[in-house]
Amino acid sequence: MVSAVLMKASSANSGQVLGIIITILVILFVLIVIFRSIIIVPQAMQFVVERLGKYKKTWEAGLHLKVPIIERIAKRASLKEQVLDTPPQPVITKDNVTIQIDSVVYFHIFDAKLFAYGAHDPVVALENLSATTLRNIVGELTLDESLTSRDTINGRLTQTLDEATDRWGIKVERVELKNIIPPAEIRASMEKEMKAERERRQTVLEAEGHKQAVITRAEGDKQAIVLAAEGERDARIARAQGEAQAIFLAKKAEADGIKELLNARIDERVLELKRYEAMVKVADGHSAKIIIPTDMVQSVKNPILFSEMTGIGDVTKSREKEPDPAYVDPCCDEDQVVIPGSSK
Repeated sequence: MVSAVLMKASSANSGQVLGIIITILVILFVLIVIFRSIIIVPQAMQFVVERLGKYKKTWEAGLHLKVPIIERIAKRASLKEQVLDTPPQPVITKDNVTIQIDSVVYFHIFDAKLFAYGAHDPVVALENLSATTLRNIVGELTLDESLTSRDTINGRLTQTLDEATDRWGIKVERVELKNIIPPAEIRASMEKEMKAERERRQTVLEAEGHKQAVITRAEGDKQAIVLAAEGERDARIARAQGEAQAIFLAKKAEADGIKELLNARIDERVLELKRYEAMVKVADGHSAKIIIPTDMVQSVKNPILFSEMTGIGDVTKSREKEPDPAYVDPCCDEDQVVIPGSSK
């Protein structure tokens, strides 16, 4: 009897413990479900939410509540700009040269729904699309055009990828070619060509420099000759102007002298004297022939005046008589008296 009571008591206690444990588990499950239903979307992120496998909405940044079991987050998309670095890949140019090209694609997701349902793996699809588009674009260009048309290739790649990825919710910002690597033999020939081109440019520059130096030297000589000629011309003009001014002043002085003579009312004797002075100046020269004007010949008819002016002849006797060399003064030496005309 006692054992039966003990058994009932023990079974009642075990039932209570089990109930407590179950209650605690239920409470924990409910708390876990509640905490998992509270979703915080970070900044620059979008969550795609499905309800029973069907798209319901896109959550922006902030606090959201999710219905347990019924709803789930199908895709988490980052809105930040991302970089897709494609490895080097062989590309054949228009002139059948195989080159290695690697590129970098800058993109960002603008629609999480399209990014989640537009393609199975949009990033891989973008990488493959970039490779095929690059082959198509470079295949239309020669090697030289490919090496010198990076901007053109980048622009065409960006436009093509951007148009193709709109339905994937991806916006391609730009595409940059990192490296264009031609084959080794092509690089060697390009280096030789570049060296030859540089040598040609050096030769052309040296020739142009020599040409410019010769032209500059010739221009300098020409300018020097022109300046010397201009200086000589200016000197001659200055000398001519000085001589003309001197002649003008001399003539003016002579005219002023004549005018003064006229104002002084000179007579014929003064004029005759001036005429003989002019004749003396003419006779004082070293010429073998002297041309005498007719009026001056008429003037020399007066021999006395002519002799006095020119010193030719001696009309006027000297007042002092020179002593005769044979004459001795008797007051000094009576023994040596010499009578003129005697033999002693």
